[in-house]
Amino acid sequence: MGDVVNLNQFRKERERRRKIAQASMNREKFGRTKAEKQADREEQTRTERSLDGAKLTTPEDETAR
Repeated sequence: MGDVVNLNQFRKERERRRKIAQASMNREKFGRTKAEKQADREEQTRTERSLDGAKLTTPEDETAR
């Protein structure tokens, strides 16, 4: 005869492996380091400042202030 297998343990282990695999895929897909996020925020800030500095003002804009 074969070995006795506890199906409950088998199901739990299979579910754990599935969750680990899913977490790994999510890390690859969505994961970014703190440094990467900070660099993107700094780049966005630089871009906004550059665009704001290059805006042209019209006489109507000056009188509205």
